[in-house]
Amino acid sequence: MTSSTTVRSPHRLYGRGGELAIIQGLLTRLRQGDGGALVLAAPPGLGRTALLREAASAHRSRGPVLYGTASAAGTAAATASADSAGLPDPVGPAAYTGPAARAASAGRAGSADRGGRATHAAPADRAGPVPAPEPFTPEPLTPEELLARLRDGSTGRPLLVCADDAHAWDPACRTALAAAARRLGPGSGVGILIAADDGPAFAELPTRRLGPLDEDASAALLDRLAGAGAGATTDPLDPVVRAELLREGAGNPRLLTALLGHLTPGRLTGRTPLPSPLPGAEGVLEAYAYRLDALPAPARALLLLAAAAQEHEPAGAGTDALLLLRAGTRAGLPRDFLDDALFGPAATEGLLQRAGSRVHFSPPLAARAVLHHTPPARRRAAHELLAALLGEAGGRAGTLAALAQRACAAPGPDHALAARLEAAATAPYSHAERSSALARAAVLTPDPPLRSARFAAAAEQAAHAGDPDRARALLARTAAPAETGSGLAPTTGGPGLAPYVHGLLALRSGPAVDAHEALLAAAALLGPHDPGRALHALLGAADAAWVRGDAGGYLEAMGRVDPTPYGDVFASYRAGMCAVLAGRTAEGHALLRRCLDPDGSAEGHPVLRRCPDPAGLLRAGVAALVLGEVAAACRIGARALGAVRTRGPEVLLPQALEYLAYAELRAGLHAAARAHALEGLHAARRTGQPNSSARLHAVLALAASVEGPAEACAAHCDAALAGAVPHGLAQPATLATWARGRADLAVGRPEEAAARLGPLVRPGPRQGHFAVRTLAVPCYVEAVVLGGRGGELSSVVDEFAAWADRTADPQAPAQLARCRALTAPADEADARYAEALAHHDRAGGDFERARTLLLYGQWLRRRRRTREARTPLRDALVAFQRCSARAWAERAGGELRAAGEPVAGAVRDTGGDGVLSALTPQQQRIARCVAEGATNREVALRLSLSPRTVDHHLRNVFAALSVRSRTELARLLGPQTSPMPRTPRTPLSPQSPQGP
Repeated sequence: MTSSTTVRSPHRLYGRGGELAIIQGLLTRLRQGDGGALVLAAPPGLGRTALLREAASAHRSRGPVLYGTASAAGTAAATASADSAGLPDPVGPAAYTGPAARAASAGRAGSADRGGRATHAAPADRAGPVPAPEPFTPEPLTPEELLARLRDGSTGRPLLVCADDAHAWDPACRTALAAAARRLGPGSGVGILIAADDGPAFAELPTRRLGPLDEDASAALLDRLAGAGAGATTDPLDPVVRAELLREGAGNPRLLTALLGHLTPGRLTGRTPLPSPLPGAEGVLEAYAYRLDALPAPARALLLLAAAAQEHEPAGAGTDALLLLRAGTRAGLPRDFLDDALFGPAATEGLLQRAGSRVHFSPPLAARAVLHHTPPARRRAAHELLAALLGEAGGRAGTLAALAQRACAAPGPDHALAARLEAAATAPYSHAERSSALARAAVLTPDPPLRSARFAAAAEQAAHAGDPDRARALLARTAAPAETGSGLAPTTGGPGLAPYVHGLLALRSGPAVDAHEALLAAAALLGPHDPGRALHALLGAADAAWVRGDAGGYLEAMGRVDPTPYGDVFASYRAGMCAVLAGRTAEGHALLRRCLDPDGSAEGHPVLRRCPDPAGLLRAGVAALVLGEVAAACRIGARALGAVRTRGPEVLLPQALEYLAYAELRAGLHAAARAHALEGLHAARRTGQPNSSARLHAVLALAASVEGPAEACAAHCDAALAGAVPHGLAQPATLATWARGRADLAVGRPEEAAARLGPLVRPGPRQGHFAVRTLAVPCYVEAVVLGGRGGELSSVVDEFAAWADRTADPQAPAQLARCRALTAPADEADARYAEALAHHDRAGGDFERARTLLLYGQWLRRRRRTREARTPLRDALVAFQRCSARAWAERAGGELRAAGEPVAGAVRDTGGDGVLSALTPQQQRIARCVAEGATNREVALRLSLSPRTVDHHLRNVFAALSVRSRTELARLLGPQTSPMPRTPRTPLSPQSPQGP
């Protein structure tokens, strides 16, 4: 394929890679002398014309291009002029041949067609745009004659015919074009690209249907249009404005461009409020009018009812088919027509599609076009009819919908209707439905302070529904808070509600310090008149301080909470958490145990049965983790997840999955933790919570540090730190750094692990999060001892011992004994390892027990007790394999081979002739390490040998393999080795978390 046949866009076409590839295939066949046809079917504004222009530009150096389009004079037209066709200059008039253009012109109806469209062509010898000639009426041609004239006019070169807006051509032209396109094939030398609406005119031809741009492509296009790319001189788009443009643009490039073009710089940068609705959509919506006007009156009436009925439904939900059937019957539409329209797409030309009991517009933008194209009086009549039907249905299910329809029919502000909407927007309606109702109530409210409060209440519900962009857009419509809360209903919350919602959004997607301060300020404003929201604001501020590692901020927020109205369990939780963070651990643990067992029975944790509130269950799970009751934390986490799934809100789902996954990690259930964390990550992305995404990436990194692969661990660590560091999230930053250090240990890089973990566990400005840094101490002690870095570990081990004495974590005693075994003199280490293994036998957990067995076997082998080392090393290998810890199993297998016991399937030959077969297992390991770039000292640390032993074995390796240098050894083993990451000997956490 030559470069001239590759479809390239001088102005990038976003999200159209698949279509460009298909067009490129057609042009390649055309260059080879074959022909073909392709229909690009799309509603207005999705870029079908732009694709035709790209094809014309790509083909211009290979042959002539004839571009047919609809003119403004009627319903069918053709042009070969670069200006009148709207082609970019690179195509130019020189790409058109006069004979070909005249042949095509002779085969179309010009001034005689239904709309009087003109037909004009550009001669090949013209250097510039050609004015359209006078209309004429040529003789009609058959498709065969049209093809013959096109071939004759192409002068033997491949001809590309681009037919734009072909659905608007007169019937004779469409018929001739479709018939000619069907006759193209091998050897024809003619390619026809047709851009048309998604109608039946070209149904028998190969068709590529264009859909709306996806979110990423729309965002990239918007950034380019707004000048947000490199070298931009304008101020960046305000995030709220950007989100609103993307939502209103609905993936339609033309609509997005028009909306952006109608906003002033002040509105684009957020200095001036956005108008509602956004201006600029009129042109795109009017482009749908030709299909609507061509439909019979019953079809237009049904489309209006369907579009109006969607107004009270969540976005993308469509409308109820039964409601539409009742509305159509009430409007006097024939029942036979309604059955045809609702059970088949033909009656509305495919604009309505049924999926089960729901009816949707195809494309979705058509619903807005129908409402825009309908006179206001008819729209109000449709809404009133639907309101009456929904009101007759009775019950809560129809109340809010009926009020929403009445709001759509209201000609202006209506205080009474707004109050009814606000009063109805309560449970059991979904948060999205409540948000929509409150926003409509705000639009109908004449009083500015009350209107702002209702917009803030709508934003709160949108935030609970997991739609932060919608919440921010609604907050942008609030004015300054009222001086007093008088006259405001409980739903709206009054002063302090807007700061509260801002704080909630910051807690989920912004800097934690901003969330902490905003929620504290909101609580102060809400306290006198809305204690419920004030409590949630203070709990949110405490959460923000916790994730920052700010113990003082946590105590400040929780200290402002009055627990009296909320029961003994909540009071115990508040007092227990404050006591623990204040250093009164025994007192705090005693109080927190009441959250798990309020009756003191200690059987089955009655809170699991009694507490249906998801937030209460999540607090109980936190209490269990602080206590170290990891089994209880898993049970409570599972119950909390079930409560969130059944009761909501959706926005709590990532948090519930995160808490459960972290509890499962602590319990050694790494596969379950990974599955729940992955689900939580998807939920966090869906509900717009990047801070939850960072925390879940950290959990996934910890799981990958056990199960592998190393690349997955590194990727999750990078993602966690990328989200945590800018927002000051110390907890996920600490977990991610711990995960990377543990992954280094898995592959035998203790020095790198010690460099990462040292700043987390030792005092200093980069000390890790207070709640999790102690958990990394066993890894740090192992890394320091195996890496031979030396240093005083007694203070670190003593701190871990104090924590192990307080916690109920079943692994803590075994890990403490292992740390003491690693640091003990040789005559005490045996007993310490035996003590650690005894604790493991009582606690269970394959992974931690296998790590102790590995270290014990490694210690025995280093002490020349090779035969004794084989048993713990063999047990470690089996345990690692059982819990799918692949890297750890490989490390254990290497140690076992070094102890003289072969490991099935673990020895990898490098090369088909068995180049390492002449070496002993120990020599094979040394050869691989050296080939990866390790120094003798690094090899000694990884394999628990002395540098002199490594040097001795390496000399024997060189002699056995007939190589004279490390470079030759690396070349010999290169295809089967991967470079060993060379890490500096200084702490490797430039994004290290900030401790309290």
